[in-house]
Amino acid sequence: MKLFDTLKNIWKIEELKTRILTTLGLILVYRLGTEIVLPGIDPHGLQALKDQTSSGVLGLLDMFSGGAFSNASVFALGIMPYISASIVVQLLGIAVPYFQRLQKEGESGRRKINQITRYLTLVILVLQGSAYLTNLKAQVPVEAFVSTGFWQFQLPSIVIMAAGSMFVLWLGERITDKGIGNGVSIIIMIGIIARLPFAFVAEVTSRVTQQGGGLVAFLIELIILFLVFCGSILLVQGTRKVPVQYAKRIVGNKQYGGVRQYIPLKINAAGVMPIIFAQAIMLLPVSLINFSNAEGLSGFAAAFSDFTGFWYNFTFFVLIVAFTYFYTAITVNPMQMSEDMKKNGGFIPGVKPGRKTMEFLDTIMSRITLPGSIFLGIVAILPAFAQISGVNHQFAQFYGGTSLLILVGVVLDTLQQIESHLLMRHYDGLMKSGRIKGKNPGGPAAY
Repeated sequence: MKLFDTLKNIWKIEELKTRILTTLGLILVYRLGTEIVLPGIDPHGLQALKDQTSSGVLGLLDMFSGGAFSNASVFALGIMPYISASIVVQLLGIAVPYFQRLQKEGESGRRKINQITRYLTLVILVLQGSAYLTNLKAQVPVEAFVSTGFWQFQLPSIVIMAAGSMFVLWLGERITDKGIGNGVSIIIMIGIIARLPFAFVAEVTSRVTQQGGGLVAFLIELIILFLVFCGSILLVQGTRKVPVQYAKRIVGNKQYGGVRQYIPLKINAAGVMPIIFAQAIMLLPVSLINFSNAEGLSGFAAAFSDFTGFWYNFTFFVLIVAFTYFYTAITVNPMQMSEDMKKNGGFIPGVKPGRKTMEFLDTIMSRITLPGSIFLGIVAILPAFAQISGVNHQFAQFYGGTSLLILVGVVLDTLQQIESHLLMRHYDGLMKSGRIKGKNPGGPAAY
């Protein structure tokens, strides 16, 4: 009954109700756009493209775009070019002094960074749009095209897909401003969830007719999937609280400080970024080998093209552990944290301020990152184990990897947004005990 009471409370809050309805309306616009095929293409001739994107890396791209990739939709490139541009700009902020200055300029610097990110997104869209059309013409029969000329089809299609992706970005920003927040993350999540019903039906059909085992085996799969979700929530929400004591200050007739607070250090501060980086690295050698047509490397290409093979998953796991340490090192700055505590009169009990505090925080981050990176690597390769166990490749994608962590992170953050509205109006939260923690700084909600 508490669920229905909570839903009624949500409906009583006019602002929250308006934000939820606005979000649902914008999501509907996005889902309708994924079904609009590029002009000049017969939708009935796209079966070969759908077969190509049924598994592998293109299958992941199709999942993130909500099926728009396999539909040759005007939203085919989705929101991922913007995510790629954001990652590039974020990395430039570590190595390039100009971007470091922009990060310290506050709101004006943030606007310049956003503008640079959009320009870079357009460049990536043009490159990816050309590659997408090249692959499309290779997969789809010539009869399905009204024209294949550059001026008649290719250039207009690149412009349409680029405009479509920028429109999706605009929808995400409207969800952030007028909806329940984290618009880009919600759009990615909706694209992933859109594939779940088809994967669910495909797995049920496979168990009943082909794989065997029937509904009992399918029920066991659902129980395992539930446990995987629970483990992923622990990974996303897990923190190591470091106590911080602030000195007492008397300002006028009031006393400030003198209380103990905590610094929540994330076990998985890197979020899904290590998986994204590792996937990009794993794709590079296979792509180069395919272009080179070297016969002596065919065995190597075969080993790293098999997503359920030992060497692919072992290398993938090692890269994720390495990139977790790398991304955590560039996003969590113990020296900056130590300086901020010292400026505000804070200190960790039993640890000297300054360099000792920095070394203490760095040691803690190194220790908690190891189990976090190992757990993240296990979650990333779980779809391969699920597929080896007989799970349909579409349904196996939900057993781990980027899609699972994005789903968990965005859902938890959205629930936290709704709960904050409820608590602000003095209603009960979504949970009987405890509170939903804030978003994962390294996850998709960061965009």
